[in-house]
Amino acid sequence: MKGKIAILVVDDEKTLRDLLYKILTKEGYTVETAIDGQDALDKLRKKEYQLLLSDVKMPRLNGFELLKIVKQESPHLGVIMMTAFGDSFTVKDALLLGADEYITKPFKSFEINLIIERAYWRLQSTSAESIIR
Repeated sequence: MKGKIAILVVDDEKTLRDLLYKILTKEGYTVETAIDGQDALDKLRKKEYQLLLSDVKMPRLNGFELLKIVKQESPHLGVIMMTAFGDSFTVKDALLLGADEYITKPFKSFEINLIIERAYWRLQSTSAESIIR
């Protein structure tokens, strides 16, 4: 089932992008990466993903700007924001803008897997509820 879940990982730090790619593909997810928000937006407009895992602080188009655009263009896409700044304002802003989950860096691989599964199943339950109505 995880192989059917396509995740786009967005971070300007190559080391973290590569690490997340390795962790998530090992778990069985289909994963692609983007170097910043603009690169992610280009990819999101060409291909369908179920989840977006994005850093907040990036050049060109930051995570909050990307989140705003994504929620307008693809409201059913699950969005998980990553931040090294775990202050309550950053987290609150991400959730108010429509993020489904957030995670504070640094994190352990089991934590990112848990967050991804929680976001995915929350989206599935929301989709099921809208079909029932």
